[in-house]
Amino acid sequence: MLEPDGRVAMVSGAARGIGRAVVLRLLQSGFAVSAGVRDRHDLPASNRLFTHRYDAEDPASADAWTAATAARFGRIDAIVAAAGINPVARLLDMDDSALDRLWTVNVKGPKHLVRAAWPHLVASGDGRVAILASLSGKRVANENMGYAASKFAAVALTHAIRREGWDHGIRATAICPGFVATDMTAQVTKQPRAEMSRPEDVAVLIETTLRLPAHAVVAELLVNCRLEPTL
Repeated sequence: MLEPDGRVAMVSGAARGIGRAVVLRLLQSGFAVSAGVRDRHDLPASNRLFTHRYDAEDPASADAWTAATAARFGRIDAIVAAAGINPVARLLDMDDSALDRLWTVNVKGPKHLVRAAWPHLVASGDGRVAILASLSGKRVANENMGYAASKFAAVALTHAIRREGWDHGIRATAICPGFVATDMTAQVTKQPRAEMSRPEDVAVLIETTLRLPAHAVVAELLVNCRLEPTL
């Protein structure tokens, strides 16, 4: 296992949900963390925590946040792309605006962030990337075709990162949870909230992928809170 002390992780979507849980977990484990947030947050004060504005819809935001992180810590060893959205984009919808936003945030957002941090991940020699995909990136289970398509693409992006970065020591994992008890699932009724995965548990799994050695990295991590026969 890679030791976290001295390693720097950038976490997008850090103000709430899984992203926030990841920040707290990594700080507890000894990482230095750069938290990308769009607006206000209640993250704890720490000399190992740096917060910076980040908007997944703006490629320049990824560049600015990465540069500020490198200036603050002098290195970047890991990316956790946890920022995401879930508007409904159905197959027969005439208006593609929701689909366009899904693609921009869920696919282009992490792509731009990894691209901005790439030289630092290469320099690390043990760069790690965790892309928050979804079980919706492994099967289509409801009418939200756009969300599923964006998460399928997020899984493909993860494999592209693994392929491109392999010889540089960069490893990437697609994190694919089902229902997680966050704001995004607040309106879900098909799964009791008490039986959903917890953000804190997903954060533990993400931390593990960041610390696994180069010869034992998981390409896709599927996280179930209920029985799904095909998964």
